[in-house]
Amino acid sequence: MNTDTLLKINGLSGGYHREAIVKDISLDIKKGDFLGIIGPNGSGKTTLLRLLSRILAPQKGNILLEGNDIKSMDLKKFCQKAAFVSEDTRINFSFSVLEVVLMGRIPHLARLQVETKEDFAIAEKSLDITDALGLKEKMIDELSAGERQRVIIAKALAQQPALLFLDEPTSHLDIGHKIQVLDLLKRLNRQENLTIVMVLHDLNLASEYCNRIVLLDQGRIFKQGTPREVLTYQNIETVYKTVVVVNDNPINSKPYVILVSKEK
Repeated sequence: MNTDTLLKINGLSGGYHREAIVKDISLDIKKGDFLGIIGPNGSGKTTLLRLLSRILAPQKGNILLEGNDIKSMDLKKFCQKAAFVSEDTRINFSFSVLEVVLMGRIPHLARLQVETKEDFAIAEKSLDITDALGLKEKMIDELSAGERQRVIIAKALAQQPALLFLDEPTSHLDIGHKIQVLDLLKRLNRQENLTIVMVLHDLNLASEYCNRIVLLDQGRIFKQGTPREVLTYQNIETVYKTVVVVNDNPINSKPYVILVSKEK
């Protein structure tokens, strides 16, 4: 395996019960990538992310993390390398923010071991990085959606992963909070060399933040590459079955997708 490759996916198929939602996916994710997974509803985006993060077991194929098959890795070892942020950030119990973030240290603790000063320092650093340190004494169920999202990302960072999976991390946020969260992720990607794999619905946000994009269609990779290679009007119209215009963003020259209404 190429030494720059962090995660290698070979002939991956999987889904729910015996139905394959994702079919024959092969993909290399390199260290330092900010990879966006896009596609219409039902194309397999979340299923693929769940397979990559070990929530689902593959039906066929394998996934290698730093050359090791994740299926046979010790779960704690895997969670020291990879963290997952779900679309649903609700927590059903009234924990403090600091208690929630400390849960990210569990993969690094022995059974029944209590957190050390180092664990508390890592948790507080993670809150500081996500601009949420001032929230540490608050209860998680008292926070706004944007605040809670930052705390859940801090919890993932407390795992000290090399790889961060996120499923629609901005879906419940207003436009201001979307930009805050995505700017934070881009900063972590650039400054900490954190490899990020993220499912997104918004094609323009994928173009703005991702260095690589995978476009799924009916469970298969339709196209992968840079935003300019993937976000062409031909690819989008074929997969999404809708008319679009793709121009260059006047600020950064990245592809910008404009929807075209069928109504006059």
